[in-house]
Amino acid sequence: MIPVTKPFLPKAKEYDAYLKSIWDRQWLTNNGPLVNEFELKLKNYLNIEHLLYVSNGTVALQIAIKALELKGEIITTPFSFVATTSSIVWEGCKPVFADIEPDTYNIDPKKIEAAITPNTSAILATHVYGNPCDIDAIQEIADKHGLKVIFDAAHCFGTQYKGRSVFEYGDISTTSFHATKLFHSIEGGAVFTRNPQLLKKMAFMRNFGHNGQDEYSELGINGKNSEFHAAMGLCNLKYVDEILKKRKALSLYYLQKLTGLKASFPKHQDDYISNHSYFPVLFDTKELMLKCLSDLETEKIYCRRYFYPSLSSLPYVDKAALSVCDSIVERIICLPLYHSLTHSDLDLITRIMLRAQNYQVQEPSSIEADIAQLLETALLVKTSK
Repeated sequence: MIPVTKPFLPKAKEYDAYLKSIWDRQWLTNNGPLVNEFELKLKNYLNIEHLLYVSNGTVALQIAIKALELKGEIITTPFSFVATTSSIVWEGCKPVFADIEPDTYNIDPKKIEAAITPNTSAILATHVYGNPCDIDAIQEIADKHGLKVIFDAAHCFGTQYKGRSVFEYGDISTTSFHATKLFHSIEGGAVFTRNPQLLKKMAFMRNFGHNGQDEYSELGINGKNSEFHAAMGLCNLKYVDEILKKRKALSLYYLQKLTGLKASFPKHQDDYISNHSYFPVLFDTKELMLKCLSDLETEKIYCRRYFYPSLSSLPYVDKAALSVCDSIVERIICLPLYHSLTHSDLDLITRIMLRAQNYQVQEPSSIEADIAQLLETALLVKTSK
């Protein structure tokens, strides 16, 4: 079986060493020493000044919305994981969807400005598949209209834009360290900002709003993470460069093997370094996508319709017809991509896909049609006699 993803795991003895230190200290959570060490090493690796490690990427989005004191409408993308939209609704705001670009699958800046109303407070844009949005255009629109910017960078560990971590852009950026991500701490996430006061505010917010033992400065939430999760993050951080290198090699091999497939792949921003977080394929037709998906699953190879359906179709939002997104969600899948995949695995996957493209499906005759054909043949024989 080849699943769509597998979590990277370090050597068990490396994790066990951290577990022993946790047992020795008996400090399991509440801003423990491993959490602090993990934050410091993340900042050093990413070459950024400020971040906070939190319990998951969804809480990171919720803290970002709350910390910026957003109200009313937030313009966002319909093409993302559900947490992008649900976090907006959960925090009492209204998502307003702007359509996406047909070649990057990111929110289209030209559609953002048309969606702005007097009730708009922010733009929440996702860097889809780790591919940066048009950051400069979005920031320019936000500055023009006095809006805040949150970038959902859940897929972006290792992505750089203009020589800097993509986490450095916007008022706040968020990410996920979930086990499905190329870099993970089993569960986890982070918030990033260049504003020290905003960072301080979010630090209080992730710990119930505590400002000291018996004082509260903010409305807070339990957004902390544990020593056990930080330990996994510390283990995996040692292997990130190796992981990124392997995923790049696999992605380039996919592109080589899929030459001739009736499909396209996302266009990327200039002046950026990809982390090869996913390998999406946008088929020319839904029929070909479904045929490939079916043939792969027959061989126990599992892809994912990521993202499907459009977030604008969720039951708790105002429905919106968005022609580009509505077309793309019907034709896109992500192929398996993870550290332990081999070129032989990719040979099998791509061979099945190309064979599916070349196989012409014939509609089977109905029983009624077969009977009619037999009766007609019998009648002709009888008449000829």
